[in-house]
Amino acid sequence: MTNSAAPRRPVHIRILPSVMTVLAICGGLSSIKFAFDGKPYISLTLIAAAAILDGLDGRIARLLDATSRMGAEIDSLADAVNFGVAPAVVLYISLLSDTPTAWVFSLLYAVCIVLRLARFNTLLDDDSAPAFTKEYFVGVPSPAGALMVLAPLAAYLQFGDGWWSSVWAICGWMVFVSVLIVSQIPTAAMKSVSVPPRMVVLLLALVTVAAALLLQYPYVLLLVLIVVYLAHIPFAWRSQRWVAARPESWDAKPKERRDLRRDQRRDQRRAFRQAALPKRRTAERLGLRRPGRPR
Repeated sequence: MTNSAAPRRPVHIRILPSVMTVLAICGGLSSIKFAFDGKPYISLTLIAAAAILDGLDGRIARLLDATSRMGAEIDSLADAVNFGVAPAVVLYISLLSDTPTAWVFSLLYAVCIVLRLARFNTLLDDDSAPAFTKEYFVGVPSPAGALMVLAPLAAYLQFGDGWWSSVWAICGWMVFVSVLIVSQIPTAAMKSVSVPPRMVVLLLALVTVAAALLLQYPYVLLLVLIVVYLAHIPFAWRSQRWVAARPESWDAKPKERRDLRRDQRRDQRRAFRQAALPKRRTAERLGLRRPGRPR
């Protein structure tokens, strides 16, 4: 009797995603240590590295067919530490330690991250949700929120003291980011983003520019990425509303949905032109057309 079951991968391969998650936890906790040591630039680097590892471990787990309930739980706890506790403590130690009241805002941010993770885990178990909901996050995801909340620290490291490093500007920014994290505003999931072939050259050029900024002005690069991310939110909100209002497109692939939206916009422009055409003809028959310049 032959065994038709697919062979399991070696243990050292299957635990690779969990190893990456543990490394991310080490980076997040170490960022707090370096903040106490007066090296916030290392703290910011470690939290950014933890965000990159968080984006990779899940994809590698699915690629290696190494997903597990334990891995999912570790990943969720790692997100709470790396993107909730660590940024709140690093920001407080680096820029807010002279104002004890500011600790309230650090707590607010950390709690909002935990609440957002709890909601995310609950939505994962909802099998009744339409397929298109997998293409959007509800609120700003925790890695993006962590990098966003550290924007004042990046601005301080790049430009020195300024209004961006004032206590109340930082606290106001933390409240703004916390609201985005726990809000119902849809944001695009990276796994749903595809690059059309005609845009590949432009994308490679942008990657080159980003690499140059990373080497010369890493804090400026982070600030630019934060601005770009905030700018995408209205488009993600509009896209999600369009799909939600059309059940016939829920199971369509993103490319098919974009083609459908393009066709719809083309039809709307054609209908608008046809509606305006009789008015122009009527004006011409009545002799109301603007006369040409005299020769």
